[in-house]
Amino acid sequence: MLRASVTRVLHTHLATRPHPFSLTTRFGLPLLVLVCLATSARADVGLLLGEPYGRGSGYNPTGHISVYLSRVCAETPSMLRRCRTDEAGSVISRYNHIPPVDWVAIPLIPYLYAVDDASEAPTFADPEQVRALRDRYRARHLADFEPVRRVTKVHDWVQLVGSAYDRQNVVFTIRTTVEQDDALIDAFNASDNRARFNLLFENCADFARDLINRYYLPQALHANRIGDLGFTTPKHVSKMFVRYAQRHPELALQTFIVPQIPGNRPHSDRARGVLESLVRMKRYAIPLAVVQPWVSVGLAAGYLTTGRFNPQRHAPLVLSPIEVQGRAHAAVRNPPAP
Repeated sequence: MLRASVTRVLHTHLATRPHPFSLTTRFGLPLLVLVCLATSARADVGLLLGEPYGRGSGYNPTGHISVYLSRVCAETPSMLRRCRTDEAGSVISRYNHIPPVDWVAIPLIPYLYAVDDASEAPTFADPEQVRALRDRYRARHLADFEPVRRVTKVHDWVQLVGSAYDRQNVVFTIRTTVEQDDALIDAFNASDNRARFNLLFENCADFARDLINRYYLPQALHANRIGDLGFTTPKHVSKMFVRYAQRHPELALQTFIVPQIPGNRPHSDRARGVLESLVRMKRYAIPLAVVQPWVSVGLAAGYLTTGRFNPQRHAPLVLSPIEVQGRAHAAVRNPPAP
């Protein structure tokens, strides 16, 4: 209906104007752009698969995973609400060393770039600039948030903002309904947000799996009993999310990459599963091959049969900060009907 109406208007004006090209440029093209935005707009839930970085990635290369919600925003880091039209959604995750809470919600753009608007995000930022951006955001928005005030080590609280300065994020999103998002808001606001982090059994991947299973895709995500030895890892949660969405085209899976902003750290590494780490990382693979070659063969077989997944292959788009914000704003301003 909308497209037909626009077409009739354009045809009427083109028939009465002597310079149709000029009219299309001034009038028709902006309208067509608005039509395209309106028809492609959506409310999403997504996974942000953050690649591992720094010295710790040599021992634990599983990375980090958080949940992005385009229609759910943070009234405070521990209180949720529906987004306003000028907002871009939020990122929710479980963190270690952020006592006494289990989860924290941060607006999308600050989570990625430590700024309020994507136009302020630098294209290159050295460690001093990144530190200044994070300190400024904390002073403006997190000074009254008690869990951050309790943190004594800088590297603990900075995991909440400026993710793109440390790592590349691969993002996978699917459509949501108003009812699903509202149910999550009500449940999280009423929950006992008490610290539960445990590296093996209550980590960020367990949190993302439980959230998606409970509110959006019942029982769709699970741990890999072979490839990850029964532990939940960010990469396998992403793999299950993508495969479920591919079997259900109505969810309209979309994927893209939020690249790492250069200057602060060396480029992050690819996220790996448990057996993949043992097989592909020299610090683990060589000692195992020397001590017990058959164990290495078994691990390799387990990884090849159950653990392979290349997140980058599923994400053809690489988005700039402005493009990330534009996509998120479109989803909030033109949500699907309930």
